[in-house]
Amino acid sequence: MPHDSRKVIIIGSGPAGLTAGVYTARANLTPLIIDGPTPGGQLMGTTAVENWPGEKSIMGPKLMQNMREHAQHAGCELLSEKIVSVDFSQTPFVMYTHKEKKLQAHSVIIATGATPKKLNIPGEDTYWGKGVTTCAVCDGAFYKNVPVIIVGGGDTAMEDASFMTKFTNDITIIQIKDTLTATAAMQKRVINNPTIKIMYNSTVTEIHGDGENIQKITVTNQETNEKQSLPASAVFIAIGLRPNTEPFKNQLDLDEYGYLHLTNATHTSVEGIFGAGDVADFRYRQAITSAGAGCMAAMDAERYLAKQSLN
Repeated sequence: MPHDSRKVIIIGSGPAGLTAGVYTARANLTPLIIDGPTPGGQLMGTTAVENWPGEKSIMGPKLMQNMREHAQHAGCELLSEKIVSVDFSQTPFVMYTHKEKKLQAHSVIIATGATPKKLNIPGEDTYWGKGVTTCAVCDGAFYKNVPVIIVGGGDTAMEDASFMTKFTNDITIIQIKDTLTATAAMQKRVINNPTIKIMYNSTVTEIHGDGENIQKITVTNQETNEKQSLPASAVFIAIGLRPNTEPFKNQLDLDEYGYLHLTNATHTSVEGIFGAGDVADFRYRQAITSAGAGCMAAMDAERYLAKQSLN
């Protein structure tokens, strides 16, 4: 089984991983970036990004292509494989790809991100990035004075609904249970807002449109199985994310939801292994915060290697 050995390997090629690549490459650490199963991360499924500093409006895939080219220009090598198992019990750290390639590194930056949970209903994939989204903060401003749907009953759904009141007075929350699951304070903000309607014991079972834009949704009552149609221009899915930490179970400390547990900003439970972006961040979940975390992880990795006299 062939192997490759590096000073630093970065697992993941979204904003966090590519930014970490730029910084480690500029520090002459000759980083290897492992693309993973979704090169470019969640932004590859978005349309216009209008909150990235310096870009008034840029398509998500174009932004990621720019970052990828920047990382390569800085000196990063990219490998189009995914990590399926690791051994972080000793150094150099060992990782195995799905093509049975063995990689070794003296430091590792984990930037594998998180995968939004989907509804898995007809129309969801068709309109993903064209009205179906998981980030109201990212995309909400595109839907002014139109009917929007929020799916979910937790804190994220409440935050999304409250945020959307800046843009529209036609907001409906669809919650599968007979009550909201958000904290009391978050529930109060929504329940007391007359512009937000809540449908309990209900699920969105189909998304309809003209091929380019969403026009309406089908809502099914879980108790009566009664179906009704609601006008909609956007569907914000807020039923959670799944951090991509499967290969690191039993190797690194994870929290109860599977996110990397970090201390001192980027440090995992194993010295020399660092985390950045949505794989650890369940609070902000923005491209810019992921990029910032990638920068911090890269600088921490550089300092770690310097202490080990390996840079």
